[in-house]
Amino acid sequence: MVIGTISGILGFIGIILPGLPTTPFLLITLIAYSKGSKRFYTWFTQTSFYTKYLQSIHERNSMTRKHKRVLMLWSDLVVLISFIMVDHAMLRGMLIGLVIVKYWYFHYFVTIIDNSQCIRQEMSINKNNHVYKQRIEGSQ
Repeated sequence: MVIGTISGILGFIGIILPGLPTTPFLLITLIAYSKGSKRFYTWFTQTSFYTKYLQSIHERNSMTRKHKRVLMLWSDLVVLISFIMVDHAMLRGMLIGLVIVKYWYFHYFVTIIDNSQCIRQEMSINKNNHVYKQRIEGSQ
């Protein structure tokens, strides 16, 4: 729970500050909350931050082309800054490997959708969340 809260705060700050990645921190928050507490998980998945930045990635493993480009460019910038600041060949090699794995993953496993698909997915997901909330409230 503490890790989820800290990464959530960093993710929310990353929305405002360029250079601080938002999506990875919010994904960590999602994972930590889903393992720690159903109540926090339900709350987090109903926030506007989740629906805007993570919902399509988490539930459909897809994102818009624009979101994918922005995410890739910011993460490349962060790795580039680390690459410049590190003066150790092995660490630089690991950073290059990290970038290669990231591009491989996003190319093969993250589907690009257009905005109309994204809106339709959000509508169907919101309906499913409503049904999920009713089941949780009914079981308590």
